[in-house]
Amino acid sequence: MRQRSSGSGLLGIEDLTRDEIQSILDRARDFQPRGDETFRRLELLRGKMVVNLFFEASTRTRTSFEIAARRLGADAVSITAQASSVTKGESLVDTLNTLAAMRPDAIIMRHASSGAPHFLQRYLDTPIINAGDGTHEHPTQALLDARTILDRGARLENLKVVIIGDIAHSRVARSNVYLLSRFGSRIVLCGPASLLPRELTQIAPGVTLTNDMDEAIRDADVIMMLRVQLERQHEASFPVNEYFQFYGLRLEHLRLAKPDVIVMHPGPINRGREISSEVADSQRSAILNQVENGIAVRMAVLERVLLGAREHAVANH
Repeated sequence: MRQRSSGSGLLGIEDLTRDEIQSILDRARDFQPRGDETFRRLELLRGKMVVNLFFEASTRTRTSFEIAARRLGADAVSITAQASSVTKGESLVDTLNTLAAMRPDAIIMRHASSGAPHFLQRYLDTPIINAGDGTHEHPTQALLDARTILDRGARLENLKVVIIGDIAHSRVARSNVYLLSRFGSRIVLCGPASLLPRELTQIAPGVTLTNDMDEAIRDADVIMMLRVQLERQHEASFPVNEYFQFYGLRLEHLRLAKPDVIVMHPGPINRGREISSEVADSQRSAILNQVENGIAVRMAVLERVLLGAREHAVANH
């Protein structure tokens, strides 16, 4: 394989400038439905084809990428690991080369190995959009989280954002740290000591760690809860039956935060483990708004990747 220059896809928030992030968020707002209007299929990406290649289970991300592509007029083909030749022993590189030979305009990829999309992008001309790689990054989730915060009337600058739960295995936490730190937010990571890696304080300024949930939540603008990813742990880092007692978000916790605090969760949520039903269904919850914004944000990302900066500027002139 020949090595190519990277940069045409979207591999992570770490690679984006603040202006690039803001551009995607602004464009996503254009794709949000207005009131009760029926969505009109656009033809911005007519004639384009994207392949969703998911080596891990997904509902929200895979489906919203499919819907986003179709709403822009593109064709979308979804392939799961169980339905691919990987189950027959084919290597990841051969699978991607086979797909690239079919000449899709972009490959949307989720993989259990951190860095897998970055490795493949060095050798493929087809742009790759990272839909989550191991415990590394999940860029479109952080972008839709940011869009949701803005929609709730909050700014991105100088917020106190608390991320609680399984920080060690969370690509969502890492992408949000990269994104929100670009805007000067103060980020508090909270969880059991065994799930709270100290090296995350080094990836961006203004990141602090605590094991005390009450301390973390006090005066918070945004609370992001995370799922305990038991599938990524060789053994439970914290007794599951005790987790909710110490790190489950309950109504009494919200009284410590700012009155207009936003509660978020990337899903799937486990009620009674990391969040109570009373909080998940409360007016402070933005969880369903996150799901809805996933489509608009991924439309903005697909347009940016498939049209490129020059054509994008012409399309919006």
